[in-house]
Amino acid sequence: MATLKFIFIILEVLLLFNLLIGVHELGHFLAAKWRGLKIDRFAIWFGKPIWKKKIGGVEYALGWIPAGGYVALPQMASMEMIEGKNETPDKHSSDVSALRQGDLTSLDTLSNISALDKIIVAFAGPLFSFLLAVAFAVVVWGVGKPVNNAGDSTVIGWVDPTGPAAKAGLRPGDKILEVDGHPVSHFAPPSQDSVKWRLITSGGTNIAIKYERNGQVATAYPVPYHRETKWWKGERKALRQILIDAALPAVIDEVVTNSPAAVAGLKPGDEIIAVNGEKIYSFVTVMQLEQAMTNGAIKPVAMTIRRGKEEFERELIAEKPVTPLKAGPLFGIGWQVDTNTALLYPSPLQQIQESAGQIFATVGALFHKNDIGLQQLGGAVMIVRVYSNLFDSEQGWRLVLWFSVVMNVNLAMLNMLPLPVLDGGHILLALIEVIRRRPVSAKILNYIQSGFAMLLISFMIFIAFFDISDWVRSPRHSSQDDQPITFAPKK
Repeated sequence: MATLKFIFIILEVLLLFNLLIGVHELGHFLAAKWRGLKIDRFAIWFGKPIWKKKIGGVEYALGWIPAGGYVALPQMASMEMIEGKNETPDKHSSDVSALRQGDLTSLDTLSNISALDKIIVAFAGPLFSFLLAVAFAVVVWGVGKPVNNAGDSTVIGWVDPTGPAAKAGLRPGDKILEVDGHPVSHFAPPSQDSVKWRLITSGGTNIAIKYERNGQVATAYPVPYHRETKWWKGERKALRQILIDAALPAVIDEVVTNSPAAVAGLKPGDEIIAVNGEKIYSFVTVMQLEQAMTNGAIKPVAMTIRRGKEEFERELIAEKPVTPLKAGPLFGIGWQVDTNTALLYPSPLQQIQESAGQIFATVGALFHKNDIGLQQLGGAVMIVRVYSNLFDSEQGWRLVLWFSVVMNVNLAMLNMLPLPVLDGGHILLALIEVIRRRPVSAKILNYIQSGFAMLLISFMIFIAFFDISDWVRSPRHSSQDDQPITFAPKK
């Protein structure tokens, strides 16, 4: 049953991913038809076709590299490294093989098209992606988007006792007001006014963090650190951290049979509000106690429990389970992660604005002095992985619809960058043609297009290396986490 579910998820991901690419390329295709351009091929994905069929003079193909698509238009700037050689060369195209062979007569088979036609055809792809984003946004507006409202708080729930934040004086329960001079209202991305986003995009040796504690406002200056990474193992360069996490109620989701928690009478739905008489702001505090006892003495822990309107105390002594064999002392508690999830109904305009804001913020961060670089970006493999994880999650179909809004806005905006090979590059070349009153030299154009095509392919391989490495490592971690925990029966 699990295998069948996995197959269905993969099929759903592929269909949706191809829909995003197909609609974008359909925009180019329909615009080219409207303007009367010659169309050689309509392809989804790059590389040598694994399937192709010719209909009405147009070859429809599916490539083997799942990273995009294209419409081969011989009257537009050629991209032979990606599209292959045009079947019908244009007299102004960059068909270098024809030029080298001196076959100049074949270059007169198609007339030149106007710069306006080129701009319209190039712009149609991003336009269709944007329209698809609007369509998805309207659906999300109707069905709702699951949101964990716990992320709206900037209260610190956990601080590593040996980390940068603790050394700078930050404590659980502190409410962060500003990070690096920027006001914050959320804890985690994708919001740009979140604590974690401002931490990783900050500059300087110290990070100024303004916080509130017991009504008093103060500022801490932690020195961030970077986790050690090994790029040859596919690990992306770690971003700066100060080792804190958001406040989240310590609500019990599961109590393992025969565990110390079961012996103490704890039940799912109970909330642990204090440990050894000190208020806690996250279940990570309890997990940290377990971790500390792995290499240290096992001591009794007094927990204050809230069950409905009742509050009581229980003393628990962590115990090493029978399985997994390598596990340290545990209380036998599973935690509720999504304790405050609700459906929001953002308007299509709000969704588009938020999606565009995320893209502007990410691209902008690449050009500022911080730790974010091209290595932190994700490619086609990452997108497929995100979609598969969303499909497999509770309320996943709603999250898939929302993520599709983000992806289509992303696809539309990034393709408008004025770089050769991208749609914005075609538009830029057309504008240069208007200014010069003649097309760019075919030879020069071929060098430019081929050079940027090589860069694009290299970049896709570079990003895919890290994406695949992340994906390969994740099952190892999850397989360890998913091992059943069992405790010895109590007499």
